[in-house]
Amino acid sequence: MAVYRLMQFTFRDVLSKEVGKERTSQLFIQAGLLAGREFCRNILNTSMPFNEFVADLTVKLVDHKVGILHVEQADMDSLKFTLTVSEDLDCSGLPIFGETVCDYDEGFIAGIFKEYTGKDFSAKEVDCWATGDRTCRFDVKPK
Repeated sequence: MAVYRLMQFTFRDVLSKEVGKERTSQLFIQAGLLAGREFCRNILNTSMPFNEFVADLTVKLVDHKVGILHVEQADMDSLKFTLTVSEDLDCSGLPIFGETVCDYDEGFIAGIFKEYTGKDFSAKEVDCWATGDRTCRFDVKPK
């Protein structure tokens, strides 16, 4: 885990200096989207009903040491969700520095939902360990 974080934050630092903070965030989201789609295609069963899919996803995220997923709210009619990921790979345990940092996770979550539903999704981090919260919270909705 330490080596992954070191790689992620050194990439973020170098890219931010080269292409700017906003573009770096976009690139991390794009990379996460690709990873989430591949994770879903290769590790998850998208033919399951939603509740079973989420239960399987929760187990697989723990098994792969990504984090502990909890669905706080799910509106199946509008496909809007509020999720938390605790003990996540990206920021759990980091010092507080006042901004969200889980851009990659935003893409990863959106990629999983895209593969499961066939629709484009956005995931926006609204709470983060690095902002003083003790879990990362994401609002997820179709684009």
